[in-house]
Amino acid sequence: MHPTTNQRHGLALAAAMALGILGGVGLFTLGYGNGLAYLTDDPTACTNCHIMQDHFDAWVKSSHQGVAGCNDCHLPADVIGKWLTKADNGFFHALAFTTGQFHEPIQIRARNRRVTQSACLHCHAAFVDHMRPAEPGGEMQRCVHCHHDVGHALRR
Repeated sequence: MHPTTNQRHGLALAAAMALGILGGVGLFTLGYGNGLAYLTDDPTACTNCHIMQDHFDAWVKSSHQGVAGCNDCHLPADVIGKWLTKADNGFFHALAFTTGQFHEPIQIRARNRRVTQSACLHCHAAFVDHMRPAEPGGEMQRCVHCHHDVGHALRR
């Protein structure tokens, strides 16, 4: 049985209303959470979420404060990777913080740990190239194993 014209119009109206509600909630959340700030390289944007204040304060005291911001360490160096990671993190951070479903203290995901490790190796290549694995895909000690407080000194 094929839907009637009235049924198609009703489904279209219901779909339009659902999209409108989702879009409205999304725009409200973007405005309320100052979401456009995350499109910048300004480290203070990260403090829009109260959970990040300690991390920001620790970064201010760190050895990297004058040379690297949040995006330098927590996003890939390439443009496409940077924006894909920003979109991925933005979505999942917004979801976690909106629903309250996150670990305190906040914990870095495995994918983001790899991004951060790559950032260390990218900036410090001249010092660490000899420590890289001999074979592609080989294991390597993570930089933060020894340098755990470099980016976030004295973090609680």
